[in-house]
Amino acid sequence: MGLVTAALTQAAGSAQNSDLRTRLTVVAPAAAGGGWDLVARETQRALRTPGGDSGTELPAMVNNVQVVNVPGAGGTIGLSQLERLTGDAGTVMVTGTVMMGSIVRNKSTFTLADTTPIARLAEDFEVIAVPRDSEFKTLDDLLRKWREDPAALPIGGGSAGGIDHMVAAQLARSADIDPARIVYSAYSGGGELTLSLLSPQAGTVDVGISGYNDFRDLLEGGDLRALAVVAPERLPNTDIPTMIELGYPEVDLVNWRGIVAPPGVTPEERTELIRITEEMIATPAWRSAVERNRWKDSYLSGDRFGAFLVDEQARIDGLLRDLGLA
Repeated sequence: MGLVTAALTQAAGSAQNSDLRTRLTVVAPAAAGGGWDLVARETQRALRTPGGDSGTELPAMVNNVQVVNVPGAGGTIGLSQLERLTGDAGTVMVTGTVMMGSIVRNKSTFTLADTTPIARLAEDFEVIAVPRDSEFKTLDDLLRKWREDPAALPIGGGSAGGIDHMVAAQLARSADIDPARIVYSAYSGGGELTLSLLSPQAGTVDVGISGYNDFRDLLEGGDLRALAVVAPERLPNTDIPTMIELGYPEVDLVNWRGIVAPPGVTPEERTELIRITEEMIATPAWRSAVERNRWKDSYLSGDRFGAFLVDEQARIDGLLRDLGLA
């Protein structure tokens, strides 16, 4: 953690008080390879090459964009690091639904309401997946076995109290299983979860819940099979049934992705950061990222995004208490 903190401080210090079009640090509050890291890297790419896939010769929107990973505690370690960078408009952080659950579970004294809201960018969707040779061919197959003995069927996902965990609890409740009886195995990232799903060793899991992109390569390669996606409609170019189609519309948590800046950023700096994100989402590179990662555009900026953060945190707080996860 010392090295990570030093790297973030060094990156932020070099950007502080500089022109935001010259240098920007994007914090991914998780290890490389996860959903937040993916959003940070796609943001970096789009800001560096606004011409994107069009092949046009346009100047970089931001000359130097650096991604720094600050993993741990469902994103709240990254959040605490952001607090220390008060007034540094040259640093922004990727955030989303998972962090809100972790704020409650970890009793974080610093919340997203203390940050400077910049923009909500897109929505990512949760998938319930099993190995290709699993006995569960459909979601109902899984639920029948789960009802028999919830403790005998551990469910794997990301951090405890995060969106994967909340989806598992929502699904349990919709299937008349007490969420308190389920066994949830938390993994630090999608890579560890997929290794467990594919391992024949004792102590691994047979069912996983994570964002589509954590499973994408293995789903497309046939090593994993998706039983359901938590989305309002099927993802493009997939045949994964939605929870609505399967009769469980109450399983409805969506993992939005957004960007916040440290507290103490001036109104002028905030306006410039919002302008940069508006330009970024209009680039071919970002539009390609949304399509490639099967995200859904849900852009919301400034005060409206700030109001959304307050309402969403209250909703997540209530859901965690209702599901016995807080």
